[in-house]
Amino acid sequence: MMGNVWEWTADWYAEPLVEKKARGGCCIPADPRGPTRQESLDPLSATPRKVLKGGSHLCAPSYRQRYRPAARHAQTVVSSTSHIGFRCVVRSRG
Repeated sequence: MMGNVWEWTADWYAEPLVEKKARGGCCIPADPRGPTRQESLDPLSATPRKVLKGGSHLCAPSYRQRYRPAARHAQTVVSSTSHIGFRCVVRSRG
């Protein structure tokens, strides 16, 4: 599911929160949809950030640890590069 560009997702980015799970619980109690646009603001520039996943054709071999679907990092919404893309999903009715 990974290609030659970082995948720009619809999710807003925020630093992960460390939360305590309920005793015996298996799931993190936070909303799985993630943060809001306001929570994603870069503290230095007040610019909203989206989640990037995957890897890019421009990544150095030492950076390949992030070549996995679960890897995520922030990207401001006002930047553009040749190594960021997105994936379209078509859902069938039924």
